Amino acid sequence: MPYEAERGRIKLALVGDMMLSRALKPYAEDDYLALVDLLRDADASFGNLETTVREAGEGVPNFTQGTPMSTAPALLEDLKWMGVDIVSIANNHATDYGVSGVLASLAHLDRAGIPYSGAGRTLTEARRPGYLETNAGRVGLVSATSFYRPWNRAADARSDSAGRPGINPLGFATSYTVDDESLAALRRISEELGMAQEQVRHRSQFYAPHEVPGNDDDSVALLGAKFRRGKGFAVSTRVDAKDAEANLRFIREARKQSDWVVFSFHCHEFGSAGKRTAPTDVELEESAQFAIEFARAAVDAGAHVVAGHGPHLTMGVEVYKGAPIFHSLGNFIFQNETINAFPAEAYGRFGLDAAATPSEFLDARTGNDSRGFPATREFWEGCLATCQFDAGKLASVSLYPIDMGFGRPRGQRGRPMLARGDDARRILDRVARLSRPFGTRLDIEGDVGVLRLP
Repeated sequence: MPYEAERGRIKLALVGDMMLSRALKPYAEDDYLALVDLLRDADASFGNLETTVREAGEGVPNFTQGTPMSTAPALLEDLKWMGVDIVSIANNHATDYGVSGVLASLAHLDRAGIPYSGAGRTLTEARRPGYLETNAGRVGLVSATSFYRPWNRAADARSDSAGRPGINPLGFATSYTVDDESLAALRRISEELGMAQEQVRHRSQFYAPHEVPGNDDDSVALLGAKFRRGKGFAVSTRVDAKDAEANLRFIREARKQSDWVVFSFHCHEFGSAGKRTAPTDVELEESAQFAIEFARAAVDAGAHVVAGHGPHLTMGVEVYKGAPIFHSLGNFIFQNETINAFPAEAYGRFGLDAAATPSEFLDARTGNDSRGFPATREFWEGCLATCQFDAGKLASVSLYPIDMGFGRPRGQRGRPMLARGDDARRILDRVARLSRPFGTRLDIEGDVGVLRLP
């Protein structure tokens, strides 16, 4: 057997969102170094790099009501030290510093020698796989995001127009089903406020027909949403067909050009279950239907593993045709509070003047840690997954619960440690419960979750 890859044997380690703003190398806690060893011991370790990699002065911050995430290029060496080998950059924070910020990220990742996918100088470049060479075989990574602004999409060049740097999109549409009485009320609102006639005027201008859908007997378009007549109330989502086929094409490409394929999907959307009653995102425990369906399509196209992330929470795991689908691994590095600068309008939103500091802004935004991410434990927990393949088939999946320091000071929290004891069980219990609807059994053995494969 001349090549090791012919054995069809590999161990993959996967983590979720990495929002990195501080060094990783100085620390030596046992549960931290044990986590590092898990990444280093794998043949290939993956994570979603949810940031813009830039020096001060590179890029111009976009307007955002979130955090304009920024990572110093020197910290890429810390990721490599930790054992992270290949990253996705298809996410909403890849464009926080505009087109020039995207270009800066690409340049710094290239310089650091970290393979990546999910953003590029053109749409084709953003969609094409990144590749990692390992002794166990070549790993291909295709990365997409469903959460972005229209102008964040990458675009290909034409003979008469330059391409646009940006992310690889996997768009989707949401449709709302309502009963007869509600549809009639929505139609009246649309007509009485002049919105229906505004659509008529827009259709006489330069908009494409699908951009101004209009009303008919069984549907009303209102404030960017489409409402359809039905017997009750429901929400449905469907993936954009063109984006879907383009991404599947590159997954098939990766399957032909590498030995192992990972599809990374950054998705903020939830399913409809719980939306009427959930007080926070933590209680939204169902992934969006379009995301579930496309993850399975990715496996059909050749992905060996689907690594989901985006909601900053852990979600369920399923095994589809022998491939593990992690609908969300949650956070892994959550250091979005220790960046050095926020745009002027961020301070203005909370009535702060030009002399205010980042810590004062963060105090105002979170009500001194009484709301948002700092107030909710589940955002500071995640999972590191290891997938062992033997003879080309999935042999085992283990989930290691991660604790990122909920309730600790900003200078400490956000760095991952292996969770132990009651914390480990609570994290794994959530994943086990959310995995059951997929027919997945997760057993808890000590501080580790073990998938029982079919």
